[in-house]
Amino acid sequence: MKGVAKSVNNIFYNAQHSPIGAFASFTLGFRGKNGGLGLELGKPADHNVFIGLQSRDGGCYEALPFFEQVEDASARYDVEKLDKREAEFQEVFPTAPGGNDRDKPSGWFRPSDTVLAPFRDEQISRELKAGTDTWQAGDLTLRIYSPVRSVPDPAAGDREALKAALVPAVFVQLTLDNTQGTLARKGFFGYEGSDPYASMRRLSDTAEGRFAGIGQGRLTAIACKDEGVVEALGFTMEKILEEGLAHNLAFGLGGTGALLMEVAPGECRTFSFAVCFYRGGIVTSGIDASYYYTSLFANIEEAADYSLQHFGELSESCCEADEWVGSAGLSSDQSFMLAHAIHSYYGSTQLLLAEEGLLWIVNEGEYRMMNTLDLTADQLFYEMLLHPWTVRNELELFVSRYSYRDQVRFPGELQEYPGGLAFTHDVGVANVFSRPQYSAYEMAGLDECFSYMSHEELVNWLCCALVYIEQTGDRAFIDQMLPVIRDCFSSMLNRDHPEADKRNGLMGLDSTRTEGGAEITTYDSLDVSLGQSRNNIYLAGKCWAAYVALERLFAKEGLAELSAEAGGQADQCAAAVTAALNDKGYIPAIIGEDNDSQIIPAIEGLVFPYFTGCAEALDRKGRFAGYLEALRTHLDTVLVPGTCLFEDGAWKLSSTSSNSWLSKIYLSQFIAREILELPWGDKGAAADAAHVNWLLHPELSYWCWSDQILNGLIGGSKYYPRGVTAILWLLEGKGEHRLVRI
Repeated sequence: MKGVAKSVNNIFYNAQHSPIGAFASFTLGFRGKNGGLGLELGKPADHNVFIGLQSRDGGCYEALPFFEQVEDASARYDVEKLDKREAEFQEVFPTAPGGNDRDKPSGWFRPSDTVLAPFRDEQISRELKAGTDTWQAGDLTLRIYSPVRSVPDPAAGDREALKAALVPAVFVQLTLDNTQGTLARKGFFGYEGSDPYASMRRLSDTAEGRFAGIGQGRLTAIACKDEGVVEALGFTMEKILEEGLAHNLAFGLGGTGALLMEVAPGECRTFSFAVCFYRGGIVTSGIDASYYYTSLFANIEEAADYSLQHFGELSESCCEADEWVGSAGLSSDQSFMLAHAIHSYYGSTQLLLAEEGLLWIVNEGEYRMMNTLDLTADQLFYEMLLHPWTVRNELELFVSRYSYRDQVRFPGELQEYPGGLAFTHDVGVANVFSRPQYSAYEMAGLDECFSYMSHEELVNWLCCALVYIEQTGDRAFIDQMLPVIRDCFSSMLNRDHPEADKRNGLMGLDSTRTEGGAEITTYDSLDVSLGQSRNNIYLAGKCWAAYVALERLFAKEGLAELSAEAGGQADQCAAAVTAALNDKGYIPAIIGEDNDSQIIPAIEGLVFPYFTGCAEALDRKGRFAGYLEALRTHLDTVLVPGTCLFEDGAWKLSSTSSNSWLSKIYLSQFIAREILELPWGDKGAAADAAHVNWLLHPELSYWCWSDQILNGLIGGSKYYPRGVTAILWLLEGKGEHRLVRI
């Protein structure tokens, strides 16, 4: 389209390829030693990954550019020769400080006779989809299959279905085309391990002849059962490739492992691999828990064997995810962002088995906080589509261990008033569960990042529970949680105002847990426009949504008085926000506190009535017509360059902050188009292209899908799961208010 910004053409960005529930990732795509097989990390593993093929003339080996030159570690074992080489180096480079490897040119150690070179950029192409990532370079094609599928509720007891969904592996095919060659050519797939506690090893030593493989200790591995595949270990990939004696390929001191294969002239062969992860035993503290997959597979060899035996059906399920997203009619930019976000979501997922039962954990990307509740409220829609039982599991854990009761205060006052039930920000960090009733994150005495989110998380829990109830009709959950929901409603009322006739539906008081500070929202690193909870129109929108859904639920449960009270709160909240619309056409971000910031997330709460059976509340000619019209007017006013649009057309969540979050942009885009009927066209396409460019930055795309974008650059919330809010785009234009699993 004429005048529309175009996405940058960078194919060398990292993407995560992850099993479901294993908190593991085979990360690949960024040049150099910047990917690899990572387990429980908040970043890529930074391994050298070697995937390549001998050139047609046999003179060198060409590989995808996911490695850097490795110093030959054999020098450490022959120090006399090392000293001699150092002296020779000083003669050649007399100005370089002795003993400082950083000042020495790459490859200063004894060069290998084997040449390992990356393919040229112009030889390489890539296509990322929801379930696959395909690279083509010269006569080599690499396809990585990442699981994207419905996960059955373990309580249903279908062990075979659970093994297929939760096997801790991703699946890889490597096609080597030698149909034009006149010589046999050697291919390879391997990596340089980095775990300081375990060496590289051959899996055939323990796999009893079922397959070949190489791996690091018991934690990571690459396995293949195709004929002719040979395991190899060595100090460097070059040494492996040049080794002429098969006996030496079992060399135990080598830090690099690879699977080698040969393709005869005139042939094209495809080899299938399982890239596996495994961590046995108790892996957490606070609550003792192990990975659920360890109840299905006794070790990494079993996981590899299962993956290779079922490779066809497992890889096909990944292709089905490609078809699911590909058939939705999204633009190429939208499809890319959704696929990229799905890959990163699964890299943070963790299904644990504790004495208390199953625990579904979504780790918070680089920060590794566990089940951050304000992320749960955004990942909700994706989880409801593919595995709704995980939503119930998350909600139950918050009730049983991470809820608390507090008092509340007006700002600047010491008098305490009744508060009520609230929920913590998270349940722990980096495999350490927090003590009951406390998060890893929240501190007292603050009014910015790391303060309490009592009201935010209270409303988030309610919105999640109300969506889950409407979408599943889970009667056991309703019966169990109805008293909790009533407590939540009472707590919301108390945080509005202690006197019923002075309530306006907004949050007006802070939790005493802040100890003189002030509560914040999920937008913790932004300024007051989105960071402050009290009287914030972003949080007001969620409160309104909760009251609307509570009115319906209470009525259905025969609680007429509570239903009427919830409905009254919804009316007052909508009226308060609507009345704040000024003559400039926008609603200030903070009501009644002399704030003039303008924010897009004023509309965010509208998503919940869409899925809680309250679609009539979104009728622009219905009961809340004035509220909806005010929000549409507000959106039209703020969604302009210099206010809530960056110069390139990207969305800027707040007029007074340059920190914009992609997950929230995706959510607001769905609301704007589907609920507020905002036209898209060239302006919208320019925004999508700009958002893609954020993710494809030539240096910062090391971090895979990332959320916080500061002045157009990835600045925080890296390696992050929250971008699956984009799954809502698949529902647009269908009038479908059901979240249906694929």
